[in-house]
Amino acid sequence: MDDLFLMGVDGGGTGCRARLETRDGTILGQGLSGPATTRLGIEAAWASIRTACDRACEEAGLKPEAYGRIIVGIGLAGVGRKGSIEALEAIEKPYRAVAFISDAIAACRGAHSGSDGAIVIAGTGSIGIGEVDGTTLRVGGYGFPVSDEGSGADLGLQAIKLALRAQDGRVERTALLEEVLRRFGEDPFEIVAWMDRASATDYATFAPMVVRHADNGDRAARGIVQDAAGQIDALVRALFDRGAPRVALLGGLSSAILPWLSPDVRRRLKPADADATAGAIVTARRIAGTT
Repeated sequence: MDDLFLMGVDGGGTGCRARLETRDGTILGQGLSGPATTRLGIEAAWASIRTACDRACEEAGLKPEAYGRIIVGIGLAGVGRKGSIEALEAIEKPYRAVAFISDAIAACRGAHSGSDGAIVIAGTGSIGIGEVDGTTLRVGGYGFPVSDEGSGADLGLQAIKLALRAQDGRVERTALLEEVLRRFGEDPFEIVAWMDRASATDYATFAPMVVRHADNGDRAARGIVQDAAGQIDALVRALFDRGAPRVALLGGLSSAILPWLSPDVRRRLKPADADATAGAIVTARRIAGTT
């Protein structure tokens, strides 16, 4: 069994990363490829995963005939969609064993080195997720706009809603709301037309603007960010209440939202040990221990 290799894959909506290691943790090679999420289709997701894995093996000097010695843990965005796991498992693979988990679980396992714990991800979307005594904890993260409170998409949505009210004279036109309206030529029906085709990612592009104005004291922006921080506070507290021994805050919005969180929440958060790729390798290592 000492001749086995471990591969960890972090497949997300913006790109896919793979890392090949020995069982003692020595990194042999890494590979990158394009987006890997089931939202793009099962075949497209798997093609991206294979490309990243092949590149990691190539960097390590590992030939295809040795792929049968690799155990792969894959954290994949959208893997919870109905039928996704079954479709992925049906694909013929050259590896000794493969396990699929969600990208959020991979991030959680990486954050706590495989030990019990939880994470709150504040990025384009938001979710609280953890593992305690073999049970998965989940809070929020049901999708924008019905959920994902405190996320970048939610910040954008709230800013646009306030901008429309400001256009009508229902609320004060602050610097933030003026900038939002200028983006659409001061025409509320341009916002309506944009809304009809906008995704969560599109709404999230307004998040840096909201945070910037909040840091500069803009009343509307501060209110939006304070409300968002309150939602992230609630996710963190819910995870602790459900038994998580530790919680880490992750995601592209995490550093911006951290100063706005309640003092008790900030004190209880811990830094992440490692990334989602490391969490995927934790998964591969568990399989290796039973293979």
